Amino acid sequence: MKYILLLLLVSTHIFSQNNLVGGGCDGCELMYINLPKEIPHTSKSPAWNADGQKLLITGTVFNLDGKTPAPNVIIYYWQTDNSGFYPDRDYLDPRVKRHGYVRGWVKSNDKGKYEIYTIRPAAYPNRNIPAHIHLSIKEPNIPNEYYTDGLEFDDDILLTSTYRKNLEKRGGSGILRTLTSGNMQIAEHNIILGLNIPNYPKSLKWSIYSGQEIGEDFHSITPYHAWGPDKGSKTCPVCRYGRYYGILYFINNLQEPETEKWVSKFEQLNQKWGNQLKVYLIFGNANNIGEERTKTVLEKLGSKLKLKHLALTYVPSFDDRESDIYLAKINPDVRNTIIIYKNRSIIDKFINFDANKENYRLISSILENNSDYLNLKESWKQ
Repeated sequence: MKYILLLLLVSTHIFSQNNLVGGGCDGCELMYINLPKEIPHTSKSPAWNADGQKLLITGTVFNLDGKTPAPNVIIYYWQTDNSGFYPDRDYLDPRVKRHGYVRGWVKSNDKGKYEIYTIRPAAYPNRNIPAHIHLSIKEPNIPNEYYTDGLEFDDDILLTSTYRKNLEKRGGSGILRTLTSGNMQIAEHNIILGLNIPNYPKSLKWSIYSGQEIGEDFHSITPYHAWGPDKGSKTCPVCRYGRYYGILYFINNLQEPETEKWVSKFEQLNQKWGNQLKVYLIFGNANNIGEERTKTVLEKLGSKLKLKHLALTYVPSFDDRESDIYLAKINPDVRNTIIIYKNRSIIDKFINFDANKENYRLISSILENNSDYLNLKESWKQ
């Protein structure tokens, strides 16, 4: 009887954990200990003046659509110090000693923005786990907190390809790519509330699906280049040109009247932004019309429009394994899919997008509005 009762209690606990938004989190609840009454959108870590590489993490919290800023979201962070430990302090509440003193909070402002000034953490000594910063999220309309992917660093040798493949991408990619300004490294990290979060109440319903989600890192793919700087090769757009911006224009029919219009507009954008932008057309139906015919049509298009910047590429199909295009999750039944990424992270996407002046201005404004990250800040330098 005691065994049955114990089993029932354990089962009930597991059931309740599994039904929590996020599925439960060991340690996330410690965010409420010493939680300030007023939380600004900017936080200066207690380790800011300690030994270590100064680091600014700046970004925007978005709702599930990946486009609408989410205000009043609390982000709790904790991390190791410059030696890879969670350092203790006499003043710490005993309950949070395992998080150490390098912890803090920010709350997204009315535009969803937040900033964390801290130091770059070190990896745990004698372990093969990349250096990271833990994040716990508390939304105003979600009853419990939940964790997102920890923040890790793209240049960390411990962040292997195998490790990357196993990341959950909760809230989007947690991989940081840093720029250097003086003695400080700067990284952008946007958070998509609910993305890949178990039991999240999805009030947003999509009628059409195509492409990876906003906030995720775009996968490496190797389409064949029929026209452009890498003509005759198989080159990965995000691997070679992913440091700044990229536009990936996926189509399934080369005869669509709007194709030439979009290609012409994208060529203008590519010319305007120079080395900070790379645009790819990726045709995903070469199997049906033949590889040679595909090359011929794309070459004629490039020659007709006098393209100097745009890459015209193709893959056998959007399910192709050799090029890894299947990882992009493109729906072959839609007219087009346009994905915009920055530093490899997807910042916007459009499906069945008409080639008109209004939509062209929209894409231009997305690039303009996301470029403020490149204006490196000099504040908090003391």
